[in-house]
Amino acid sequence: MTRRISWTLLAVLVLAQICYPLTTGATRAGLTVATVVLGWLLSVGHALLSRGPRVAAALVAVATGGGFAIEAIGVATGVPFGSYDYSGELGPKLAGVPLIIPLAWTWMAWPAWLAAVRLTGGGTTTAGGSGPTAGGSGPTAGGSGPTVGRWVGRIALATVGLAAWDLFLDPQMVAEGYWVWRDATPALPGLAGIPVCNYLGWLLFAVLMMSALRPLAGPAAEHTDRRDHPMLALYLWTYFSSILAHAVFLDLPASALWGAAGMAVTAVPLAVTLLRARRGGDPGREAHQPHRPGVDATR
Repeated sequence: MTRRISWTLLAVLVLAQICYPLTTGATRAGLTVATVVLGWLLSVGHALLSRGPRVAAALVAVATGGGFAIEAIGVATGVPFGSYDYSGELGPKLAGVPLIIPLAWTWMAWPAWLAAVRLTGGGTTTAGGSGPTAGGSGPTAGGSGPTVGRWVGRIALATVGLAAWDLFLDPQMVAEGYWVWRDATPALPGLAGIPVCNYLGWLLFAVLMMSALRPLAGPAAEHTDRRDHPMLALYLWTYFSSILAHAVFLDLPASALWGAAGMAVTAVPLAVTLLRARRGGDPGREAHQPHRPGVDATR
């Protein structure tokens, strides 16, 4: 059931995003809001159905709650994103922040986290499927060193996987006039209107978010299996469709290049890993995942 619901929501989300370049004005703004809400429902719903209320609550607390807090601070103080203001086109605001903005953080935080988990051995289980041998909470043969190294790599991949999305997002939203910076210098080449400090702010908050997610979510967030395929597909869809949309439909070639380079750090290895797993069957990673009490383990 988890996979069916997730795939259905993903299909609706993809359809909404395909319609985006075909719309303008208030219709496009409304579609943007609807897309973000769909994305939030998809990610939070998947976390809830696949791993239970603790993981879903942790995701909402860290990404939705934390996202709202950092945005409210940013609007009020200019730290850490620079001095900026939101227009009124994205719906109701609280503390100067449209309510859908923290939903967007949540929408992409969860697939970015799962992509990083998959790439750092979080899909590996023991031969009998009874516990983790890599990326888990238990000890490893090599002691704490490999575990710490894997943890650092996981946080780094998840951080870049989320923050690099902004290389697509901000140029697109600024072009629509949904938000604007008072001082947009210095800026990356070709991305006028957005200061470099904004991207650094995304990196800062993303690393804090990803570092907090695992301790709050518990060990259920340390592993991936077949139920997570819709989330991994969402991440790859976001990457490849954003390149196409910016380069062809939105007349934003510079952000197409910057975003392609940034998200490639996580997206390209993920695509290669999934293709290899598909060709090889990858039974060790996905066929022996244990059932978790109280969590829908339907595949």
